[in-house]
Amino acid sequence: MSVAPSCRSAPEHTVVSLFDVNEIFPDVAGGSVRLPRRQSGSSPQGLAVTLIADYTLRTRAWLPSTAIVVVLGEFGVTTGAARAAVSRLARRGVLEGRRQRRHTDYRLTEPAADNLLVGGSSIARFAAEADSWDGSWTLVGFTLPKEEKAGRSSVRAQLRWWGFAPLYDGVWVSPHPLTEQQHAELVAVNPGVMTVFRAQHVHFQSEATRNPIHAWDIEGIAEQYETFSRRWEPLLPRISSGAITGADAVSARTEVMDTYRRFPSLDPLLPDELMPPDWPRGRARELFVAVYDGVAEPAEEHMRAVIAQVADGPYPDIQAHTVAKLSLMRPSSLR
Repeated sequence: MSVAPSCRSAPEHTVVSLFDVNEIFPDVAGGSVRLPRRQSGSSPQGLAVTLIADYTLRTRAWLPSTAIVVVLGEFGVTTGAARAAVSRLARRGVLEGRRQRRHTDYRLTEPAADNLLVGGSSIARFAAEADSWDGSWTLVGFTLPKEEKAGRSSVRAQLRWWGFAPLYDGVWVSPHPLTEQQHAELVAVNPGVMTVFRAQHVHFQSEATRNPIHAWDIEGIAEQYETFSRRWEPLLPRISSGAITGADAVSARTEVMDTYRRFPSLDPLLPDELMPPDWPRGRARELFVAVYDGVAEPAEEHMRAVIAQVADGPYPDIQAHTVAKLSLMRPSSLR
């Protein structure tokens, strides 16, 4: 199959037809923190989390609530919707607030920051290096009582989150091993029973034989990589020349992260030897790094400028991290 760049316009369909995007990014945070679900379009809550994390994740810096509302407004979110999003995130345990002179400030709670650090560092490391594969597949088979619809949905969502795909009904497959921690988390959401295998596929010459790699829509994933490349490739000259500044820099940085973060679940580093020639994963990562890092400085400057307009004093801990720095960040429990 050829995956050369296409001349067609970007498709409007969901990222992969095999499953809904809400299932790719489930609400799997534990404890008292409930992060908003990722949607095919950015919800005000999801957008607020991305924006706040982009400039405060390492330091857990405080942000004036008015500044959050102003920046969300630059994305077309109304003042009422922005304030409601911040309030809901506080109720969900994602944000915590304080009264500072005439203003209310918010920052990520420590559990929320830790949860985002785990996901963010994983996204930043995705496709950074060629991954080796031993030729074996992990298969997870499970069965649940018919009435356990919620349990079935939770198991599927968790497996999707780790990059598994359904080979058959109740049998999910991945080229990567299932860790002890992942097994424990799966047991916690599975009210039924399951079996885990690590084995190699036997290639029989038969039309009835299904190769495990066919559990993924390879052409669909390639098209999403190509769509990503078509979207961001033309911006590189403008980024290099410093032409993207202010709110446009914040918008570009947020959008490229919000799009690229979906790829680890769509393409869980499927083995290169099983992929078509010129598999576009590597180019997509290059573009992600070039855009995300390339607009970091002007985006940070804009955030500081917005804060300066609404705040009584300085907020020195605002910092736009690079992909490399994000990849090295660890939750507070591991520092």
